[in-house]
Amino acid sequence: MDPISLSMPANLVVDADLLRKYGGAGPRYTSYPTADRFVDAFDADAYRRSLRNRSLGGRLRSLSLYVHHPFCEAVCYYCACNKIASRHRDRADPYLRRLLVEMRLVAGVLGRDRRIRSMHWGGGTPTFMGMERLAELAQSLRREFDFDPSGEYSIEIDPRRLAEGDFPRLADMGFNRASLGVQDFNPEVQAAVNRVQTFEQVLAAVRDARAAGFRSVNMDLILGLPKQTPERFEQTLDKTLRCAPDRIALYSYAHLPHLFKPQRRIAPADLPAPETKLQMLMHAVRRLTEAGYEYIGMDHFARPDDDLALAMREGRLRRDFQGYSSLDADTIGLGVSAISSIGAAYGQNVKDLDGYNACIDAGELPVARGIELGADDVLRRAIIQSLACQFAVSKEAFSVGYLIDFDHYFAAEAEQLKLLEDDGLIESDAEWIHVTPRGRLLVRSVCMVFDRYLQADRQRSRYSRIM
Repeated sequence: MDPISLSMPANLVVDADLLRKYGGAGPRYTSYPTADRFVDAFDADAYRRSLRNRSLGGRLRSLSLYVHHPFCEAVCYYCACNKIASRHRDRADPYLRRLLVEMRLVAGVLGRDRRIRSMHWGGGTPTFMGMERLAELAQSLRREFDFDPSGEYSIEIDPRRLAEGDFPRLADMGFNRASLGVQDFNPEVQAAVNRVQTFEQVLAAVRDARAAGFRSVNMDLILGLPKQTPERFEQTLDKTLRCAPDRIALYSYAHLPHLFKPQRRIAPADLPAPETKLQMLMHAVRRLTEAGYEYIGMDHFARPDDDLALAMREGRLRRDFQGYSSLDADTIGLGVSAISSIGAAYGQNVKDLDGYNACIDAGELPVARGIELGADDVLRRAIIQSLACQFAVSKEAFSVGYLIDFDHYFAAEAEQLKLLEDDGLIESDAEWIHVTPRGRLLVRSVCMVFDRYLQADRQRSRYSRIM
């Protein structure tokens, strides 16, 4: 059966026709402006100024840390992250030493303002370094920064690279959240993307994390991988629900081999057809919501008692470079290619390891590019945050808060908003813009209307598909 639409729990409707029409490429809006708009003119000096003057509207936000670990033992062909494949763990030693130098450089600029309420370690594979090196880094960070005991501290985990006792050791380092890279459980799909792991490995990782006291476990899945079929992905969903993670990120694979070399090993003929992928998406959303997961927004689902679901209901949900967060914070990025979000500025570290090493060895912050937001950027960022996190925009609140007449300021966007309203993605009146149940899976399309940069060039080939 090929239904036109499926009504879901939690005020969500999956409309096949709308997904076909609006499911093209678009930004994920982990920042605004998006990272492809960063400029080289924003350098280490500009980043240093941002760290020293990071209040936005007279308010000093909480601090978050992101630490990038680029190394992994083998490349997954779908991966678009900044990574370095190696089987030699000692390659991480020089990198670790330089991470410690960068950490001290940043801490020196911050002065006494070092209270951390959240942290995320991503990669690559953070556990590539081994537990001893990870513990050294965690201890060093705690010497330089003041960590809130009630904070959220997460780490990305490759279930294949775990040993008995690793989760208790990670808990001793202060981690209380884990994100497991799964993508798909079918052996043929796994072989096609060079990431073979068993259900038993993943299930053991979930159980070990919970036994070690981790507050939340996330699992990443990807739709549209080579060799995927509805029947195979149904089995993946079955096994995912047996693991019962607290959160599930259901990403849409973006095949961009001209940008990411590992993807050239994926044969386009092996990818599921768009209509097949759409049917898998619709079925996956139904399965997850029927299993009790709430749709948080762009690709994310969570159990009703998870912090993300609570933050969504309480209006505290935020979107950042790690996806969704329950904390409104400035983010300090450490490591090669890491991105920082400080007040009204973004800064990104050098993307290649040699360049990163050279900056650190010279005693300089390794920032290669970024952007300082103008008043219009700050306004549009707040609107996109409101749409992505609350599925609504209060025109009056933005008019008062930013000293504008909302409808007049966004007169150029009115025609596109009207088209979205005619198609049922939004409802709009003199006071509010609401994303409808039919529009929630396509909220990226609504956000794009307020993206001044995207509207100026309309070139979307650099982005992943919305669906």
